[in-house]
Amino acid sequence: MSVEVRVPSLPESVSDATLLGWRKKPGDPVSRDESLLDLETDKVVLEVPAPCDGVLEAQLFQEGDIVSAEQLLATIDPDGQAAARPEAGSEAKATQSQVKPESRSRPEPAKPEPTHAEPPVLTPAVRRLVKELDLDPGKIPGSGKDGRILKSDVMKYLDNLESGIQQDLDNRPPPSEAVQAPSGIQGERPEQRVPMTRLRARIAERLLEAQQNAAILTTFNEVNLQRVNELRQKYRDDFERGHEVRLGFMSFFVKAVVESLKRFPLVNASIDGNDIIYHGYYDIGIAVGSPRGLVVPILRDADQMSFSEIEKAIKAFGKKAQDGSLSYEELSGGTFSISNGGVYGSMLSTPILNPPQSAILGMHNIQQRPIAENGQVVIRPMMYLALSYDHRIIDGKEAVSFLVSIKENLEDPARLLLQI
Repeated sequence: MSVEVRVPSLPESVSDATLLGWRKKPGDPVSRDESLLDLETDKVVLEVPAPCDGVLEAQLFQEGDIVSAEQLLATIDPDGQAAARPEAGSEAKATQSQVKPESRSRPEPAKPEPTHAEPPVLTPAVRRLVKELDLDPGKIPGSGKDGRILKSDVMKYLDNLESGIQQDLDNRPPPSEAVQAPSGIQGERPEQRVPMTRLRARIAERLLEAQQNAAILTTFNEVNLQRVNELRQKYRDDFERGHEVRLGFMSFFVKAVVESLKRFPLVNASIDGNDIIYHGYYDIGIAVGSPRGLVVPILRDADQMSFSEIEKAIKAFGKKAQDGSLSYEELSGGTFSISNGGVYGSMLSTPILNPPQSAILGMHNIQQRPIAENGQVVIRPMMYLALSYDHRIIDGKEAVSFLVSIKENLEDPARLLLQI
């Protein structure tokens, strides 16, 4: 009796998924919990495992099809046998067995049998990147374990490919001569049209929704990170030895934000129709870049987390974002967000709200700048801060005071320990 493979349950906010591709073909043997296919939703890429050992019988959907929760994807025959595939060189052997004895006195040189390399194993993130860019993974050298292809390998391959194309264009003959354009290039003004990923389309939809449905204003300030730097330098080695994670800036900012949210609970609230919902907890979203776009995993109950727990969680989020393995639970909810454009060199920006949240903090690049301190001009590590907020429920005075509170917490980190 066949065993059914169905679309797994999806959260309430996700109505359907796109089939990215099959990892098995009908007739292939499968093992229990072995990944059969990948599904992409608005937030994450899901791997659908085989429910049992057996042979894949049928595929009811193809790459690019839209499927919904509990829909039948395929069937597996638990008692089936893998489809027999002719062994390489078997036809030649059969022909040779039919040759007459007298003809064997002059045998022809044996031809090497063709070898078929196994297709490279790709993570969902790399598989999606390869598919979007229409690349042949067999041509990409892998630097990971057992030759696994990493995202950095794809980027390096693209750099080499673009260099080759540019060289071809630079060396092209004069216009009077007919020449064949390099692969993927049409004419002298190349264009490429690719569909948006579901995540990118969802990001665009949410950002437009935020702009249309909220009265967004942004207020700015700057913070002197000298004392934070001194603490990090003084305790960096001990912290890393004791907790096996680096002491970064983000844990200080998360702590500063949480203490400021306690003083200004309206910034931690959200609008629902004509009601304001005050949240008695602090779930902080940390914006993280990924190959598929920006994602915002959530630090649950950040007020109860230590510095080391925050740093470990953020490090894990970054790795999962690159692998495309963040779960729905890690991406859902949140009462306030932090976006660090400084890691990309941003000097100043106006972050957009992450609905239904009412505010978001933008961090930026740290630069050594001269400032006046106790009547003296000194050089200090300075960062511009930006707070975008929904003016429908947060007044300008409250927004400015909240940002000043964050500044004070960071310029005197003892406040974070004493909670004052």
